[in-house]
Amino acid sequence: MSWADLILPFQFGFMQNAFLIGIMVAVPTALLSCFLVMKGWALMGDAVSHAILPGIVLAYIFGFPLLIGAFLAGMLCALMTGFLTTNSRVKQDTVMGVVFSGMFGVGIVLYVSIKTDLHLDHILFGHLLGVNGNDLFLTAAIAVPVSLILMLKWKDLMLHSFDAMQAKASGLSVGILHYGLLTMISLGVVATLAATGLILAIGLLIAPGAIAFLLTRRFAYMLWLAVGISVSAMIMGIYLSFFINSAPAPTVILILTFWFMMAFIYRMARIKMLTTRMES
Repeated sequence: MSWADLILPFQFGFMQNAFLIGIMVAVPTALLSCFLVMKGWALMGDAVSHAILPGIVLAYIFGFPLLIGAFLAGMLCALMTGFLTTNSRVKQDTVMGVVFSGMFGVGIVLYVSIKTDLHLDHILFGHLLGVNGNDLFLTAAIAVPVSLILMLKWKDLMLHSFDAMQAKASGLSVGILHYGLLTMISLGVVATLAATGLILAIGLLIAPGAIAFLLTRRFAYMLWLAVGISVSAMIMGIYLSFFINSAPAPTVILILTFWFMMAFIYRMARIKMLTTRMES
């Protein structure tokens, strides 16, 4: 394969847009994934990503911007999950399963009951190769502020994730941190809507943080490592999909899954090596 063939994907406008929006989405979702993994909220990203479907459909019906409907539905799901978990004996993972499956079901019922040119495949799986300038602008308007807030407040959010009581004793507003994180999760899912869609957004909100967690014990390093993993997987997945004629978003998720397995094998081998040294 010649050098001209290797740089061919970067010469097309639709591929340039795909790389750009992919990188914009990769940064905030990677940062969020670290907090979700450390806080044990991995399923929250799953719940929110499924629950925004009825908001999208209702926004289409009433003529509102789809992103506003998606954000409001995501926040409703997050708030309902928190309320039901606090005021019932049911565990949080069970509540999230009930809430997101119920809202996703409502979204499907609404979608099939109306006549629309809105493609469900694009909502569920994204359309990375079909993004336009408007998609880039809206994604940047969400991704950049979310990334900046997470980078500026990562220490407070880290303390809240590890020990909410200690965070409260330190004078931090636990309520603002809690609902602020839920808001950023919803915004993160909305930002991925044009790029990866609802279902594949789950991988971006979990895998980078999980991989970084296996490779380092320091949270600050975990944040930077997760961003590097997410951005590189995004670029590699989009690039590779051009040559193997596959959908970019699933290719990105497959790369992240493979890296997670490699990180897990590395972690197990390292633990075994350390155990052998201690025994000898």
